[in-house]
Amino acid sequence: MANDLILLWLAAFPLMGSPGPATLSLAGIGTAFGFRRGIGYLLGIILGTTGVLLLIAAGVSALVLAQPVLVTALTVIAVFYILYLAWSIATAPVGSSDFEAKDAPALWSGLVLALANPKAFAAIAAVYAGHSLVDGNLAADIAAKVAALTLVIVIVNTAWLAFGSAFSSLLSHPRAGRVINVVFAAMLVASVGLAFVQS
Repeated sequence: MANDLILLWLAAFPLMGSPGPATLSLAGIGTAFGFRRGIGYLLGIILGTTGVLLLIAAGVSALVLAQPVLVTALTVIAVFYILYLAWSIATAPVGSSDFEAKDAPALWSGLVLALANPKAFAAIAAVYAGHSLVDGNLAADIAAKVAALTLVIVIVNTAWLAFGSAFSSLLSHPRAGRVINVVFAAMLVASVGLAFVQS
């Protein structure tokens, strides 16, 4: 099982941790608002992504993804929400005087984005379906994969928030702060475009 677990993680970390709507939004939130103020949003992303994992483990996501209307609805929700988050990041206050003035996106915002994130469904489904940790015991295999991938979700998303917050000290310089916020917002919007090109 140890070798299978290592192989699962070797596949999961780069696939689930690659830039996408959730990870880039976390980096943007970290940059615009700092690590501490981004924790609520981080918890929402973790809970929502773990919800996606549980839907995949239960087989529910296959039913949802088989319905074109539901896929279209999820995609539209995700696109508009990502555009809203990009705007929030790009227009977040810069300069030490107004940095605390604007509220950072909270748990609910992260939860909505994670549950409507098409990359999360694709990446988690690929890793989940491609590996087995416990032979001959389906329930134990499901539990082991859910535990292993939940750990990946926590580590990857926390790392992206920390990465973004490493830039937050630059926000005391208004011009540099605005440029960094706009760059992260643009990267977030670009991740949506890439998702459509690859699909």
